[in-house]
Amino acid sequence: MVSDRRHDPEAVRRLLAGALAGVPGGDAEALYTARDFGLTRFANSQIHQNVVEHDATLRVRLTDDGRTGVASTNRLDAEGLRDVVGRATAIRDHAARNPEAAPLPEGSSTPHATLGLAEATTAADPSTRAVGARAVIASADGANLIASGAFSTETQTMGVANTRGLERSETSTLAKLVTVVMDGAGASGYSQGLSIDVTEIDGSAVGAEAVDKATRSAGAGELEPGEYPVVLEPFAIGTILEYLSFISFNALAVEEGRSFMELGRQVMGANVGIWDDGCDPAGTPATIDFEGVAKRRVDLVSGGIATGLVHDTTTALRAGTESTGHGLPAPNTWGPLAWNLFMAPGESSQDELIRQLDRGIWVTRFHYVNIVHAKKGILTGMTKDGTFLVEGGKVVRPIRNLRFTQSIPEAFSRIAAIGAGTRLVAAEYSGINARVPALLIDRFAFTGATAADGPG
Repeated sequence: MVSDRRHDPEAVRRLLAGALAGVPGGDAEALYTARDFGLTRFANSQIHQNVVEHDATLRVRLTDDGRTGVASTNRLDAEGLRDVVGRATAIRDHAARNPEAAPLPEGSSTPHATLGLAEATTAADPSTRAVGARAVIASADGANLIASGAFSTETQTMGVANTRGLERSETSTLAKLVTVVMDGAGASGYSQGLSIDVTEIDGSAVGAEAVDKATRSAGAGELEPGEYPVVLEPFAIGTILEYLSFISFNALAVEEGRSFMELGRQVMGANVGIWDDGCDPAGTPATIDFEGVAKRRVDLVSGGIATGLVHDTTTALRAGTESTGHGLPAPNTWGPLAWNLFMAPGESSQDELIRQLDRGIWVTRFHYVNIVHAKKGILTGMTKDGTFLVEGGKVVRPIRNLRFTQSIPEAFSRIAAIGAGTRLVAAEYSGINARVPALLIDRFAFTGATAADGPG
């Protein structure tokens, strides 16, 4: 088990109790987060930087008669606790009253959770990460390519306690290896490995996948923008679900009328199933949210029908339901967030998906993604690190990156086949992780292309 006091369950419990003991009336919540983070970066096929961060923070939220005060500190001695409670009290006492403010969640004390903990990751050091980075570099060297990327390992503990009886905590780990391999002339390939257990990340396999894509991408040519059938790899699907999590699946977005999710309505094809489950070990488990509420599985889209939304305490109160355990540190303007996403697999191998393309595009991943129309679920962005033209079920040539502008609910209503396997992927812009298959989509709109003299 993790022995550092930052991650010791009893030490966390005493700290939370000490913070709550100093509260001068009203309700109070103490949120503790500790993180040990290591990052090894490599560029130009050389390891060039190693960073280690250790931090622990206490956030105190006080509520009384609709008024809220929040303050935080990373000074965790007795004087630091008195100070943070004092600052939160002063803010609360001067805050405007919100008659619709939700009460703190009720609960009880539960055992410290370790579902998402792998001891090998807590023990990982720079030499551990260097082995993985060097394996990627060796794969690139063997093909006369250049590798860049990063290998990170982290251990995180979160504990929440409040004056309404709730007390929960957990420790989890995460390891992530990401690389882009290039040839210096515009061809590039991408891969990543993600797991709670660092020993499950195979640097040689990550490197080989990126090298394969970079090699295939050499000499990319033009392709006219338009609507094409596509095979989207799990990396691309993970990015799409990341955005749907922010703009569509959370109850606040629906409440404010900026989401396509209308419960009970067909919003995607009948072969689509999407859910969030922080307690599934096939993902990256996180069993409690930032309000200390236990996470529960939420079936978001079932058979293409909008069947659920993630809630925090505030949105649940207004909707007349219960929190699903997806709250961010409250109060906030984001609302609840689905962090642990899954998409149901189908029956086709990735090769079978490609063989079904008479003329279409194979996409490795997306980047520079932005929201065009949240209510319609329209996103725009670029293909990246491996984009290919497929004709007669075979890859015929690499193509320059294309810009897409596409309603995702419409695209997910045109899924012709779904990959049988799923892959755990890290979204590009946030801490959201997803286990997803590859998809064959009948039509996907590409609205532009890179310049002829730009990178492939």
